[in-house]
Amino acid sequence: MEHYNHTTDSRKNKHLNAFERGQIQLLLEDSLSAYAIARRLGRAYNTIKNEIRRGTITQIKVNKKVEIYYPDTAQNCYMEARKNCGNKYKLLACEAFIKHVEQLFHEEEFSLDAIVGVAKLKGEFSANKMVCTKTLYNYVDAGLLDISNIDLPLKLRRSTKPERVRKNKKRLGRSISERPETINDRSEFGHWEIDTVIGHKTKDDEALLTLTERLTRKEIIRKISGKNSGAVMQSLNTLIHEAGPHFSTVFKSITSDNGSEFSELNILEPQTTIYFTHPYSSCERGTNERHNGLIRRFIPKGKRISDYSIESVSKIQTWCNSLPRKILGYLSPDEAFDDQLMNCIY
Repeated sequence: MEHYNHTTDSRKNKHLNAFERGQIQLLLEDSLSAYAIARRLGRAYNTIKNEIRRGTITQIKVNKKVEIYYPDTAQNCYMEARKNCGNKYKLLACEAFIKHVEQLFHEEEFSLDAIVGVAKLKGEFSANKMVCTKTLYNYVDAGLLDISNIDLPLKLRRSTKPERVRKNKKRLGRSISERPETINDRSEFGHWEIDTVIGHKTKDDEALLTLTERLTRKEIIRKISGKNSGAVMQSLNTLIHEAGPHFSTVFKSITSDNGSEFSELNILEPQTTIYFTHPYSSCERGTNERHNGLIRRFIPKGKRISDYSIESVSKIQTWCNSLPRKILGYLSPDEAFDDQLMNCIY
C-alpha cells in the first residue's frame, strides 16, 4: 500500500540531533566522504562538512597525530553555541525606562500597559530605549522587575461563582432594552452608569455612590450616609445643584440596576432619562462595575466606609480620573472629559 502524504521526510533547516551525529561517526569509520554521508542522511553537503569540522579533535596514536570525529564533542559544541541564540533581555539598554516603570507602578499605581502607552504618546523614551507591554509582563514572570504577579490586581483574579438563573425580579422603570444605540455604542457624550459601593454589611455604615460616564470613563465618587434611596437622592440633588443649568447637557441619561436604593431615581426624569438594567445583570453596567473594582484596591470588602474620610474618597476619585487608559488613546478620563465638555457647552 502506498502513502503519498507521508511525513517521513526530514524537515529542511532542522538542526542535527545526537542520533544523526552518531550516524556520522559510524559512516566516517566506514570511510564514506562528507558528500556521501550528506546523501545518505538527506542533508546538505555544507551541513555535514561543517559538522565534521566542529566535532573533529586531534588524537595521538602510536606517536602520530590523528583527526577523529566524536559525536559527543560535536553535541557539546552545538549546545554551547545555542546559549548565544535568541533575543537577549534589554534590561541594561532600557535601564532608565525600567526604573520609570517601577516608579509609576508603585507610586502612581498605573498599569504596565498605561505606562508604556503614555511613554509612547508623549515620546518620553526612544523606541530602542524601551520595551513593549508584553515584554514587561514577561520580565515580571521571570522575576526581573521589582514587581511580582501578586502586585498585579487583575492577573491572579479568578471567577469561582457558579452561574444561576433567577426570575421574577422587580423592575423599577424603563428597561435598558429601550436605550438608543447612540448610548449603547458610546458614540455620544453625557450618558452615565450609577451604583453604590458598601464596606461592612451593617446598617450603621456609610456607603459610596459612584457614577461613571460611558464615553470618557469619568468617575464621580460621593460618600453617602447609607445604602438607601434617601441618601442616594440627597447626593444626586447636590450634584444637580453643582452642575446648575448644564446638568441636563452633561447628564443626558443614567443607567442603574434595580436595587431598592435607586427606587426614587425616576424623580429625576424631567432633567435626565433613567434606564434600569435587567435583573441580576451587572454586566450591563460594565463600565461602572469595572471602576468599582478600582475603588476596591483602596477600600477592600469588609472595611467600613465610615473609617475613610471625604478627603480619602476624593483622592481615590482623583486617581481614577488621572489614570491613562488604552481605550482612550492613553488619555486620562479627566483629559477626555474636559475635551468633551468644551465641545458640549462652549
